[in-house]
Amino acid sequence: MYTDKVMEHFMNPRNVGTIAGADGVGQVGNPVCGDMMTFYIKVKDGKLEDVKFQTFGCGAAIAVSSMVSEMAKGKTLEEAMAITNDLVAEELGGLPKNKLHCSNLGADALHAAISDYLEKNGGAAAGGGSAAEAAAGRAAGHEEGHKCPYCEGEVEEALKIVCRACRLEFVKCGNCGAYSKKGDRTCRECGRPLE
Repeated sequence: MYTDKVMEHFMNPRNVGTIAGADGVGQVGNPVCGDMMTFYIKVKDGKLEDVKFQTFGCGAAIAVSSMVSEMAKGKTLEEAMAITNDLVAEELGGLPKNKLHCSNLGADALHAAISDYLEKNGGAAAGGGSAAEAAAGRAAGHEEGHKCPYCEGEVEEALKIVCRACRLEFVKCGNCGAYSKKGDRTCRECGRPLE
């Protein structure tokens, strides 16, 4: 049912714990399965110097949290925001269909921690974006009113869909209209394949 890599990360999870005085904390949960993940990050010179997690959930949820922490450590904020549920599942050698939501939770919890850090630090974007750039985007007539599902920043729609705060790029689901991270294969809301 589970790959050897999933079992290894479940039996010997990396980076378990908390970070005292964390620069960012992100928590997500799935009320259907009861999984709950909290990620803690320490940022230095625009990179994730340390990443730790606490997870309450099944073996897949623990393995996913461990893998996400490994994938994120040492990365820039922008690189870490680009970690998708599909990449996590791929790194683990695949997950059973009924456990794929765990990979979504892991990436979402990491992104929530990064968004918390950005919010605490004036919303400076991981990719070098600024409040001035966001204002320029508004002045250029980008669509208003859509919120980033990760940091609650305004989403601008022009040639591409980008969050003004965290600079994460999205695609819009043709079925339900929800935003998912560019690169994801399925919609984070309805689960339908993305074009």
